[in-house]
Amino acid sequence: MCELLGMSANVPTDICFSFTGLMQRGGNTGPHRDGWGITFYEGKGFRNFKDPNPSCDSKIAELVQNYPIKSCAVISHIRQANRGRVSLENTHPFTRELWGRYWTFAHNGQLSDYDGLETGRHRAVGQTDSEFAFCWLLKQMEDKYPQPPTNMVEVFRFIAQCCDQLRQKGIFNMLLSDGEYLMTFCTNHLYRITRRAPFGKASLIDEEVTINFQEETTPNDIVTVIATQPLTQDEKWHRMKPGEFGLFQFGELVDCNSEQLKDVAYAPAKVLDQSPSEPLI
Repeated sequence: MCELLGMSANVPTDICFSFTGLMQRGGNTGPHRDGWGITFYEGKGFRNFKDPNPSCDSKIAELVQNYPIKSCAVISHIRQANRGRVSLENTHPFTRELWGRYWTFAHNGQLSDYDGLETGRHRAVGQTDSEFAFCWLLKQMEDKYPQPPTNMVEVFRFIAQCCDQLRQKGIFNMLLSDGEYLMTFCTNHLYRITRRAPFGKASLIDEEVTINFQEETTPNDIVTVIATQPLTQDEKWHRMKPGEFGLFQFGELVDCNSEQLKDVAYAPAKVLDQSPSEPLI
């Protein structure tokens, strides 16, 4: 199995702390030695770093850890290959354009009987079931909305219905982002935590690193982190249920199919002043 890491924040945020913990699971504290990748959104663009080598001793991973890129939406992945050879083209996350925006996708799990799924013009470059599923999702989105949609919450609810179909074919834990929204979908293992004031300290499970978030944030900061397994040992992580999806915008959970927001009246979150804060999460 692979492991996922995602982040949604209301201010450009440094994910070095969480990323450091995840990278140790790529061949050191975990068996995920078959490549890693991370995508940072910046406005309408993105920065993408990938390496088919183990993340625990990757010089590119070391560069990312030492070069604190700040973003409001991040998706990262460490791979333990089960479909497709170990190569750069099979390394997550995958990014494609649709409706004039970049979509980034990463998957944890294994699917079967997926070859019959139609992907249309969205063709996989590598050999993974994950990239194939992503291309199928894009086709479903494009068929449902031939013109760029205006109600993105409605779009993500439709995507969740498609994810329900995919999880009938195996394990399908997923992260998907268009740079503003970050969507999660769980089949068996996915956790999330939202950090907001009052902030405290946290210690990584996989590395002897502790941080005091109060020293790195302002009272207005909101940051949500999603991971396959909790990354810290002294915080309470929420475990998502099978079939549960969550939609985050600028750190806030704005839609889901769990009891927590069963009767939510959707109101788009607003970006707070981004100038005073550069949190490290």
